[in-house]
Amino acid sequence: MTAERCGHVAILGAPNAGKSTLVNTLVGAKVSIVTHKVQTTRGRVTGICNVGRTQIVLVDTPGIFQPRKRLERALVKTAWSGAVDADVTLLMIDARRGLDSAATSILSRLTRHRHVLCAINKIDLVSRDALLPLAGCIGRHEVVEEIFYISALNGDGVDDIVTALAERLPVQPWLFPADHLSDQPLARLAAEITREKLFVRVHQELPYELSVETELWTDIPEENAVRIDQVIYVARRGHKPIVLGRNGSTIREVGKAARRELETLLECKVHLFLHVKVRTGWLDDPARYREIGLEFPG
Repeated sequence: MTAERCGHVAILGAPNAGKSTLVNTLVGAKVSIVTHKVQTTRGRVTGICNVGRTQIVLVDTPGIFQPRKRLERALVKTAWSGAVDADVTLLMIDARRGLDSAATSILSRLTRHRHVLCAINKIDLVSRDALLPLAGCIGRHEVVEEIFYISALNGDGVDDIVTALAERLPVQPWLFPADHLSDQPLARLAAEITREKLFVRVHQELPYELSVETELWTDIPEENAVRIDQVIYVARRGHKPIVLGRNGSTIREVGKAARRELETLLECKVHLFLHVKVRTGWLDDPARYREIGLEFPG
């Protein structure tokens, strides 16, 4: 019998390169939220992909970019720290943007990382004629061991990545039971799902100044149900009416969308109660950063 393999794979890339989509595709379930907005992922999110005798522990990281604000600096710091000790680093590049300044900057910092692979993502959105020249530009950096052409959304080329990752992981026992999909507590994942729905619904800038916390989780066995109480924290008083919407319309729609997804995830009825509170100055509070899995930058 072949030996068990297990190891960490850090997935890096610029914002919206498709990192979270790939993690969800590989895991086969939603463990990381996805929106069209940049910097959706905040803390490191671990997804677990088991293939044969190999367990691939996927570390989804925030998108790497040139930070300006404190929260942005924390996101970028978290992304890089998630890759430091990884057995394999997978760089995601958006085929539409190519090897732009953001991707080039990331590549230049990967020279000391073990086993760097590259996935050119969203190949279904570009001409095939553009892919070989892009791969040539990536290869000239002499950092990447292997390049893959994929669509994380529809799964094209993803199996080849799984095979390549499994081959490079060390021989050692699995870190998680076979039925685990993530190391995230369900309460945090539930909060993230609500935050995803807020990102989609509210003002362009507002999502980056709000957070969601699950305050209470109550199982109701006799109903095969769960009650989840969450608080949406906003940084300014003027943001609260935006989240609530006219006559509560926005928060109702957010709650409805989050509840539907949570019922699919938990396979039971969900009673979701959302409350909005103002937490001024949370963007400068180290405790709040720790709660969402970020290191507080000085």
